[in-house]
Amino acid sequence: MGAVDLRRTLGRMAHEILEATGGSENVAVVGILGGGYPVAKRLAFLMTQIEGATVPCGSLDVSSARDDRRVPGSDSSEIPFQVEGRTVVLVDEVIFTGRTVRAAMDSLFKFGRPRSVKLAVLIDRGHRELPIQPDFVGKLIETTRTDHVAVVLPEDGGEDSVTLSQAEMAEARRP
Repeated sequence: MGAVDLRRTLGRMAHEILEATGGSENVAVVGILGGGYPVAKRLAFLMTQIEGATVPCGSLDVSSARDDRRVPGSDSSEIPFQVEGRTVVLVDEVIFTGRTVRAAMDSLFKFGRPRSVKLAVLIDRGHRELPIQPDFVGKLIETTRTDHVAVVLPEDGGEDSVTLSQAEMAEARRP
């Protein structure tokens, strides 16, 4: 997925979110720190342009809520608005097992109780371990569990792209 496809996909997602939420009133976007936050900033910006009203955006650090690689005491979250009573669109760049989203839900509720939470992901690669499904998906791609999906944005120091690296055959054949 190149820069043009990525921009088109994010534009479509912004429209889908606004349609599903009935507009931008009482909607906020929260990106999971790492790859989700840059995607969230873009979605919030696009939604603001479409609606002509500011859609607030925040970032969520899930490292202390992870069940597989916990970092106690760490929290770099920045949510500069009230989540209480809002529809919060939680954003991540790739959904795989669902564990990051589970941790994000735990982290988000420390900031209050939203009216509802919707999940938006740029890439859905399948292979869930938890019963978590996104409400808005940019692109669904088929992968194996050992494949790697890389989302690169200018914020990461690159040009917009999404690439799939398949596991090398030699690694797959190893006993």
